[in-house]
Order: sequence, then structure tokens, then C-alpha cells
Amino acid sequence: MTGNYESGQDNSGRQTAYTVSAVADYLKAALESDPRLADLTVVGEVSGYRNPSSGHHYFALRDEQSVLRSVMFRSGRGGQFLADGTQVICHGRISMYTARGDLQYYVDQVEPDGVGALQQAYEEMRKRLEAEGLFELDRKRPLPELPAKIAVITSPTGAVIQDILNVLTRRYPLAEIILIPTSVQGEKAAPEIVQAFQALNALDDIDVAIVARGGGSLEDLWSFNEEIVARAIFASNVPVISAVGHETDTTIADYVADRRAPTPSAAAEIVAPDVRDLGGYVTGYVARIDDLISRTVRDSRSQFEMAVDRMNLRVPDTTQPRQRIDDLLTRARLAGQRMVESSKLRLQTVEASLNALGPEKILGRGYTITRLADGSAATSASQFSSGDKLGVTFADGSVETTVDEVDATAEASDP
Repeated sequence: MTGNYESGQDNSGRQTAYTVSAVADYLKAALESDPRLADLTVVGEVSGYRNPSSGHHYFALRDEQSVLRSVMFRSGRGGQFLADGTQVICHGRISMYTARGDLQYYVDQVEPDGVGALQQAYEEMRKRLEAEGLFELDRKRPLPELPAKIAVITSPTGAVIQDILNVLTRRYPLAEIILIPTSVQGEKAAPEIVQAFQALNALDDIDVAIVARGGGSLEDLWSFNEEIVARAIFASNVPVISAVGHETDTTIADYVADRRAPTPSAAAEIVAPDVRDLGGYVTGYVARIDDLISRTVRDSRSQFEMAVDRMNLRVPDTTQPRQRIDDLLTRARLAGQRMVESSKLRLQTVEASLNALGPEKILGRGYTITRLADGSAATSASQFSSGDKLGVTFADGSVETTVDEVDATAEASDP
């Protein structure tokens, strides 16, 4: 639109006609050029709230007399506080959505109307989850004494992760630190924290987890008061230490966690011991073990010596019986030797007797052996006939001859 708008007439004096778009664009420009409407804070009650899959938030702000159509794109902060009937404080700007000709309040940040309302929501959430048993002490798990892997769920860019790493590097460098990054403030924080715990549960070798962020207002810490975050901590496969905010801050996450730490640095001190303390413990244990071994060996030796003494008292003296046995063995050996020598003498006598009666000795005295033709010894003259051949054996040889005559008289006079 041009300056003709002020007169409402063209050069011929006729009323100027403007397009709908021209009017809408003019109104939009006029609204956006007003500095008061470009930086505007409005208090009202939410009604007609919609949150489609695009992630944008559509709602109206109303009071007893008027309604202001509003929209907050998904990049805005505080969408978790939008719900029908809630009283909120919104910041944004007034403009026109020319496609529909709607005047709209474009919101970029939402906060509850006062800490009292937010505190009330916090108390209601705490009481409800407590009634469900999420805070029960008997379900809280002990922390591992010597964790090998520690997961940290926090922002990867904040000072919190550096504080935790510094403390653990100094106190307990034995553990591996696994960072599971997430937002810790704003509308996206609660769903991302839930996703971080899902990622934690997918890991098999994590011993303990720390969920942490720095200090802030109740609004800044509100993600850790969300029900979905509380249930994610409750469903964790490993013990969880909550280190959210400063020592004076207490969130729903602190109640559900297995252990609460006043600060992220304190969580790093709680999750694992100091290696210097471990060194002292080990030294003390070694000394106690050495003392125990020494006392055990000393006591065992004393008991053994006493047992030997008691056994010596109960066992009879075996010195004299042993000497007696030695004497008997000696006498037995001597008797055996005498028996062997006597046997040898008798054997020699028998051998001499046998030698004296042997054929060689008899032949040496002039006797002979007469043999029949078949070689057998003849014992009677009747065994021969005239003309038989016979052999005569002497001490120094033998002869062969023939029987001329058999003397029967000699046979009859042979005794």
C-alpha cells in the first residue's frame, strides 16, 4: 500500500481499492513494527491445546474477557508446561498469519505462572510416584565397590562432564567412562534422557550410571521432575546415582535413583573409591595376612611337636627287641653257614666212596668186564657158547676174542 491509503482516493477522486493480500501484508507490517508487540509477555490460561506430529504447539491464551490465538514452534522452550487449564506466562511477538487473516501471538518461551504452580505440580508428581512405590528404600540397589565401567548421562558440552572426568581421573583411573549424551534442559530434554536410559539398558557391561546436570532454577531442572524420566530411572538395569543441581536442589530423579549426590563432583567421589585409599587397604590386608600365616605356621608346628611327644610316650621301647632280633639273625646266619659246610663235607665223602666203587678203580685192580656180542655186560658163563664172539674190557683198553670152550664146572662152582 502507498500514500494513497491516507487520502483513500486516486487522482481522479475515486476511492482506491486494495487487494486482501495488500491489506493483510500492511497489517502484518504494522503489527511487527510496533516494538511493544515485538517483545511481549502475556499471562493467561491455556485452552484448545494441540501438539501434532510436526512438534509445534497450537493453543489459545484466555482470561475472563478475551482470547488470544497463539502458536509456539517446536524450537520454543517450555512446551512441557502447556496443557488445557494451566496458567502460564508466555513471551513472544504479535503478528498476523496472512493465509487466514488471523492475528496470532508467536510464543518462543513458556513458564508456569509463578513458582507456586510449578511447585504444586512437583508435589503432586512426588506424592503420586511415592504412592506407587518408586521411592521405596528396599528396592534401592547397592553401588558396586570397584566398578569397571561407569556410564554418565549428561550434556556432552557442559562443565558437568568435565568435573566428573577430572574427579574420576584423579581418584579412580581404573574405570572406563562411557558418556551417553543428552540434553538436560528444555522441552527436548526429558525424551532425550529417556532415550539415554534406553541406550544404557542396551549395554551389557555397565556397572553403574550417573545422571547429572548443573544447578539452576526449578524451571531449569524441570526435565528431571518429569514422570517419564522418573520411570526411566526406575527401569534402569544398573544402579543409578542422581546428581542434579546443587546440594539444596531436590528433584523427582533424586527420589527414584538408588543414590543421590549433592553435586556432580560428589557423584564422582561416591561412585568409586580413591586408589590411594585402596593402596592403604591393600597394605593393611597384606600385613594382616602375613601375621595370620605366621601365627598359623607357628601354632601348627607347636601342635605337631606336642603330638610327636604324646606319641613317643605311648609307643613302647623297641631298642632291646631290635637287638634281640639282630642277635637271632646273626646266629641264624652262622648256623646256616655251618650247615652248608657240613653238607659239603658229607657230599665230598659220598663222592669219594662213589669214586672208589667206580668201574675204573675195579679194573685198575686187575678185574675185567666181559661183554656179549651185543655190547651188554656178561654176568654168567652160561651166556656163552663155543664160537661166540665176546669183548673184554681192561683198565687201559679192550680186546675182541672168540669163545673156544665153555667151562660148565666153573659155572657150577661160581658163588
